Amino acid sequence: MLATKTIAALATRRIPGSIRFKHTVPDLPYDYNELEPVISAKIMHLHHDKHHAAYVAGLNAAEEKLAEAQHRQDLAGQVALQPLINFHGGGHVNHSIFWTNLIGEKNGGGHLHASPLKTAIEAQYGSLSALSQVVNSKTAGIFGSGWGWLTYNPAINGLDVVTTANQDMPSSLGHVPLLGIDAWEHAYYLDYNNVKADYFKNIWRVVNWKDVARRYDEAVAHQK
Repeated sequence: MLATKTIAALATRRIPGSIRFKHTVPDLPYDYNELEPVISAKIMHLHHDKHHAAYVAGLNAAEEKLAEAQHRQDLAGQVALQPLINFHGGGHVNHSIFWTNLIGEKNGGGHLHASPLKTAIEAQYGSLSALSQVVNSKTAGIFGSGWGWLTYNPAINGLDVVTTANQDMPSSLGHVPLLGIDAWEHAYYLDYNNVKADYFKNIWRVVNWKDVARRYDEAVAHQK
């Protein structure tokens, strides 16, 4: 389900006369052209304003139906809605992470500063370049649509690289998401056509490592 720290932090608004909240699309933390030339403003408008918004609308609709099923004590109806909630809720959570994971090169994108995260990357993978190759290789191997992730894996008390199908979240694997790479075609096709390998290579130029490092610090602290 979606009762996680990440989801609780997402922007929501109360529906007048209702006890539940409605999810909203968070504003981008930068201008639409911030990530150019790696990701165009055109894609950012489409990706954020249309695709992310569609996940939010789908999540709100599914939760309305869930509330009705709960009111009716319709257990079968509640169970039947879980795939919709997981898909649209995952799309909302994953994209909300994705936007903050990125920042333009002129504002520090791609620069991995000295931090516990950098130490962990170098200890486990040797270098950022080596890590990016592992992530890109696994992400390129996704059959259909999905996400590539750098995560914190509590089971090994360290970094891990995983992929998830469609809009599944790393939390479904017991992992804490640190950096997500959207491998759905809508994330890159207008800029890269079918050459998604170039998208995977270039996106590292706009990774907001300060955001990723903060997520890592929080994940490690939570385990202590």
